[in-house]
Amino acid sequence: MADGDIRGGDGRAAGIRQGAPVALWQELVREGESRAGLGLPEDVESYLVFLLMRHLRDGPLAGRTLALEWLQALDQVGRIRADALRDVGDRCLIIAGWYPGLAERRRVSRDYFEGIGRSAYDGVAESAGGGYGELFARLAQAYRAMVRVLAAAVASVGEALPAPAPAAASAITLPTPSLRRH
Repeated sequence: MADGDIRGGDGRAAGIRQGAPVALWQELVREGESRAGLGLPEDVESYLVFLLMRHLRDGPLAGRTLALEWLQALDQVGRIRADALRDVGDRCLIIAGWYPGLAERRRVSRDYFEGIGRSAYDGVAESAGGGYGELFARLAQAYRAMVRVLAAAVASVGEALPAPAPAAASAITLPTPSLRRH
């Protein structure tokens, strides 16, 4: 057994490991890439890893109205606008890829969140310019691929974790990949 592996009752690795958060999220993203049959460019993969870390404790995700936040962000200028649009794009990416059931409960499709998120990232690219803007232009182009990678990654986590309690539906947070199965 590899160092840090958590093994199921049948002796196979349960897919959950212990270690540094960056390494764990990177492993999860790479697992998602493998399962989705996609290879993200290094900068896109790295952004996705740090997005997951940054939004790990974004508790009220289920209660957000992202279309309204997107419109409010468009009213901002400069760095405030870019940051607000980035946050909208990030949250839409998490919902579309990690929590598609949340979109269904709101009676909208995953494509709805993909469209808002991709548009938000395009807005960051236009607002920020330079290297930061170029990164977000690439992220906007790779948005659908990132959604597919997250969906595949969450499927691998779902195979190793018990279902969340019903009360968790009102305050969704991302599970940390270092949780142990009991």
